[in-house]
Amino acid sequence: MDHPHGHGPELAALADRLRALPPSCGGVRLVAVDGHAGSGKTTFAGRLSGALGGAPVVHLDDLATHQEFFAWTGRLREWVLTPLAQGATARFEAYDWGARRFRGAREIAPAPVVLLEGVGAGRRAVRPALAALIWMELPAADARARGLRRDGPELADFWEHWSSAENTHFAADPSRPYADLLVDGHTGEPLPPAVTAPGDRLGDLLSGRLTGDSRRN
Repeated sequence: MDHPHGHGPELAALADRLRALPPSCGGVRLVAVDGHAGSGKTTFAGRLSGALGGAPVVHLDDLATHQEFFAWTGRLREWVLTPLAQGATARFEAYDWGARRFRGAREIAPAPVVLLEGVGAGRRAVRPALAALIWMELPAADARARGLRRDGPELADFWEHWSSAENTHFAADPSRPYADLLVDGHTGEPLPPAVTAPGDRLGDLLSGRLTGDSRRN
């Protein structure tokens, strides 16, 4: 079960570790929250934002479109990363999935920590700008089932199209192998290093060993 309200000591500890990381995008510590659609990214990013005292959250759904599920890298760089790297507020028009056009004004201030939430947030082209990469650990089939329950049968065709594109993306450009921390997609709680052992960096955020020099291709 997700825990959308409040945060426990693990999340508070994670927030402290993130604040202590070296900046990665100008003066900002850009932290990605990645995972399959339906894995709990938005809920977790909201809770982590709260633990960070209201850290801004960039939702990649605001940059993707019906025609370009994953071809948003240029918009992210131009609209968000470049202004933040220059110490300026990022201002852009978000994509409206109902109207099928960009029309929703967004502002992201260059706060000490900014969260980047969405499928592909830890992709190869973005990782050099990240201070840390968090992966929501939930199998793709479970995440899709959750998403279908949430969105209803009228969006089943959309989910079919999306899932195919997501599988193609992660096959070519995986994020999980580069994660600094795994979060349980069912509970929304960070997993301990003993559970997240596949990579040397997994769990380092909670143990205090991550120094910010592990960004890689």
